[in-house]
Amino acid sequence: MLATKHRVHHSGKDSRWLRDRPPRESNQANIAERLTRIFEQLATESGGCNFSVVLWDGSRWSSGPNSRFTIVIHSPQALRAVLTHLSELRLAEAYIFGDIEIKGDFAAAISVVERILTHHHNGLEQIRLALPLLLSLPKAGHDGRPAEPVHLPGRIHSEQRDSAAIHFHYDLSNDFYATWLDKRMVYSCAYFEDKRDDLDKAQEQKLDHICRKLRLKPGERLLDVGCGWGGLIIHAAANYGVTATGITLSREQAKLAAAHIQAAGLSHRCSVEFGDYREHRVSDKYDKIASVGMFEHVGEKHLPEYFVAIYRLLRSGGVFLNHGIAAGSNTSEGRNPFLARYVFPDGELVPIHTTLGIAESAGFEVRDVESLREHYALTLDRWRSRLESQHDKARNFVDETTFRTWKLYLAGCAHAFSTRRLNLYQVLFSNSGSGWSGLPFTRKDWYCS
Repeated sequence: MLATKHRVHHSGKDSRWLRDRPPRESNQANIAERLTRIFEQLATESGGCNFSVVLWDGSRWSSGPNSRFTIVIHSPQALRAVLTHLSELRLAEAYIFGDIEIKGDFAAAISVVERILTHHHNGLEQIRLALPLLLSLPKAGHDGRPAEPVHLPGRIHSEQRDSAAIHFHYDLSNDFYATWLDKRMVYSCAYFEDKRDDLDKAQEQKLDHICRKLRLKPGERLLDVGCGWGGLIIHAAANYGVTATGITLSREQAKLAAAHIQAAGLSHRCSVEFGDYREHRVSDKYDKIASVGMFEHVGEKHLPEYFVAIYRLLRSGGVFLNHGIAAGSNTSEGRNPFLARYVFPDGELVPIHTTLGIAESAGFEVRDVESLREHYALTLDRWRSRLESQHDKARNFVDETTFRTWKLYLAGCAHAFSTRRLNLYQVLFSNSGSGWSGLPFTRKDWYCS
């Protein structure tokens, strides 16, 4: 087996090797021994979390006792591909295509890998020394399966291309999403009054938190831009007596949202429209507007258009709640190559100060800003746990590569929110013109019945 930090002394053998090492050719033993220095250095840079590595021939290396997780490398091709181009994208592709497996604490593995990728200077030196050995391994990766980014038609963030990007992610399968979302199928950050809240309760609290912030009243008209499967408009119509309209670019979401509305008996006060918010036209402006989890698809260059379009749909004195992910203060850029390639094509995140400045330029007044960063870390962790527990059911609707892609995406995002690489803000804007907003002086009514 591969060298371990637990020394086992026995006559005639290297003391670093475990007694039950399987027989192998001398070149295989050389590979294992040469890799030991790499793994030991990477473990040093991992922050003290013990883990193990198992090679395709059964060789095993451990950084210490009680490993939190084990990385299984299924082929020499995978080893060469990962270590000769050590990067977040290469590791992600190796996982989703099944070249490597992670057994044990998946969240801990994500944390360790992220730390290694940002502190692997000495590890890189060890990889450089072993490069001739690595380059002697077979070259092909993941059995020739394609690993190309999704190809979308048209100019970036044009209506045609945005529609294709939304279709790629949200039209994957309603049944697949239903296996791990809450009962209302709310696909955005939940609101936890207590860490022990289950997902159904936390999502209901989020919907109510938004309605309270908007101060919805019976008879008002509400627009939800990017309404998903209709959770917010159904909740608002049923509990606050508003007439609610939702817009989505996902045809599958629109169909299921319409069915949910009919099942709730709210067709007279609630509707969903398939289309682009930029093309939405009404004779009477809305009293209140919400955008929950849609903002990330707009792109920084198109944020002025986004806010101007919403401003024009909102009556004077109306309010708009924007619920969206922002690039964290310690994030250098807003695009993740793995997410852009396999999960959210054309998705783009910007810092909160950029968003606020653009909104103000469109005429909005910023009334309230709330960070829900920890709430989203909890939400994503709940989603990943539910997805993992429903593996067999989920596989009825998607292939194994897609399942692993979503598992990695949810775990990676949970880690990003936990470590401030990402943040989630609810911002309340007012169309106040140049005078009084008409809003209460305090937030007391948001938290008191």
